[in-house]
Amino acid sequence: MNFLLDEVARATLRLAEAGVASPRTDAEELAAFVHGVRRGELHRVADSDFDARYWECVARREAREPLQHITGRAYFRYLELQVGPGVFVPRPETELMVDWAIETLRAMDVADPLVVDLGSGSGAIAISIAQEVPRSRVHTVEIDPTALAWTRRNIDASGHSDRVFAHLDDMRRALPELDGRVDLLISNPPYVPTREVENIAPEVRDYDPSPALWSGEDGLDMIRELEAVGRRLVRPGGAMAVEHHDGQGIDIPWLFPEERGWRDVLNRKDMTRRDRFVIMRRADET
Repeated sequence: MNFLLDEVARATLRLAEAGVASPRTDAEELAAFVHGVRRGELHRVADSDFDARYWECVARREAREPLQHITGRAYFRYLELQVGPGVFVPRPETELMVDWAIETLRAMDVADPLVVDLGSGSGAIAISIAQEVPRSRVHTVEIDPTALAWTRRNIDASGHSDRVFAHLDDMRRALPELDGRVDLLISNPPYVPTREVENIAPEVRDYDPSPALWSGEDGLDMIRELEAVGRRLVRPGGAMAVEHHDGQGIDIPWLFPEERGWRDVLNRKDMTRRDRFVIMRRADET
């Protein structure tokens, strides 16, 4: 066993004792970041090339600073995104909602589908859709100027700036010029109940921007607003997907009733089999 792998083992124990959820993975990711290699190549780092800055990074993670803030990067589907203070770090759970959105768009009889991503943050959702549905046009909306700067940085780096358009606005009133024209609306809105503040992991509570997290006592305030936004933006027969808290699955479908023009309202589960996002369609015009 080489010196670096011994140090990774020590770091793993430290991170585990600090309550980090994935101590081995994080210890390896930090080692790979500091030494400029992939995780699977750590064994190739010579003992003489060990960089003591590794322990500085471990100490930051031990203090529960997000791994992605330390490395400056987050992985989402096929993307490597730039992230840091002021932007919500994308989560693997959201990839399943994006997977559904991509499959839905591909199945539509629409040559150039029009998509809106509300609360874009890093741009993970919008860029993934643009990359995997090549003729799509995606409009992103972000209310926080700091977060929007990360959105635009990632859009520019992706090479899809000709089809992904970032807007600084409130998602509740944004893009009136697209009313009734949107083929698919997707959102990972704020949905954490304020009553759960003490139960939220420090990486989230102390580092993710507050506007991306909290949404009233029950966490549903913004999703209630999105129902009206969906009615305004989505065309007849169009689709919508909204991520939500894993404890909100029983309540969400009632917010999109048939009498308001919604149909096929269903909860979808995440990788742990918990309700994670709701999908629906606008009723066709009669």
